[in-house]
Amino acid sequence: MAVLVVVIVACLLALGLCICFAMLKWNEIRYSRRKGLPPGNMGWPVLGQTTEFLKHGPSCMKKQRAKYGTVFKTHILGCPTVISVDPELNRYILMNEGKGLVPGYPQSMLDILGKCNIAAVHGAAHKRIRGSLLSLVGPLVIKDELLPKIDKFTRFFLQNWHGKTIDIQETTNEMALWVSFKQIVEKEPTTFYEIFKPEFDKLLVGTLSLPINIPGTNYHHGFKGRKRIVKMLKQIMGQRRASSIPYDDILCRLLRSKDSKYILSDEEIIDQIITILYSGYETVRDCLDDFDDGCQEEHFALREKKKPGESIDWDDYKSMSFTRAVIFETSRLATVVNGVLIKTTEDTVLNGFTIPRGWRIYVYTREINYDPFLYPEPFTFNPWRWLDKSLESHNYCFIFGGGSRLCPGKE
Repeated sequence: MAVLVVVIVACLLALGLCICFAMLKWNEIRYSRRKGLPPGNMGWPVLGQTTEFLKHGPSCMKKQRAKYGTVFKTHILGCPTVISVDPELNRYILMNEGKGLVPGYPQSMLDILGKCNIAAVHGAAHKRIRGSLLSLVGPLVIKDELLPKIDKFTRFFLQNWHGKTIDIQETTNEMALWVSFKQIVEKEPTTFYEIFKPEFDKLLVGTLSLPINIPGTNYHHGFKGRKRIVKMLKQIMGQRRASSIPYDDILCRLLRSKDSKYILSDEEIIDQIITILYSGYETVRDCLDDFDDGCQEEHFALREKKKPGESIDWDDYKSMSFTRAVIFETSRLATVVNGVLIKTTEDTVLNGFTIPRGWRIYVYTREINYDPFLYPEPFTFNPWRWLDKSLESHNYCFIFGGGSRLCPGKE
């Protein structure tokens, strides 16, 4: 009897292995019929290589590059994708949006961040929404309005640190989200934030996932979080429109924009608010500044010029050249944004390869940050390199995006 059980188990395992091999082979043959595609491995049917990509992103990319070169194909996040780690090709793609190339974010991101978010739209819609955001977070607005508020909110938050032992990473993440939240809806009560935050945490986990809406999946949690956040924001927007009380925050400016070029629909307003919070929180969560002695000296020198309790102003901000260098170097080493996803609207020839209509191109810029020709000793933390301002503007500096996709909130 025992021998029979062993035989049955062995046969089932053998059958399972055969099925797995057949599925992988079928998927490979399915895509190899297309002529002109770059080399690569499409992985499993439907799933592709999504699991490996999400778990081991950078190391997965290095392994694929070593095997297939600087341009290769795969299947991630529910779509066949060509990945480019070629600096010249990446620059060309970023500078030539519209020529058969449009934003191509995965369905999970579109569903959870919203199809009207600035990263997902293109053409006239992108120009209008970008103009609207620049009117909210551009240098002039930062100078006159946002910087004093950031200073005020940060001071208030830091009061709660006094005499406590804190986890600096976790607490800074919390501060980044709270300060951004207060910029958007300044006068909402603390209880509103306490309800909002757990739903936002759910939203975060669902943005990069397979769009499978089954209870227990990250996508399901993220989608539920978004639905509740949208409901909460719509309620506040209705209250604002019905009220004669003046508000001085980002939501008020979006609702009462006087510039006809930048008037947004309610759906567009909600998607931009979610995107602003997501972008600010996600980047700080992944990248905490390395403040060394030089940075502290700059801050202490600035503090000595200020009266007790006096806020920093625009001139103070612009004088912190070494702090800026630290932020750039930290952003380079941490590489908060690994790349940009683009979709083809027609069969497109790039670097001699034909990329079919509807495929995605992952413009993978992460490895450029570690190029020893651009950044000598690339894995050494060296903020002094950024004191040469020309480094910020070289052709392959994509730390804050590039072309029309340069981050409007860079400053």
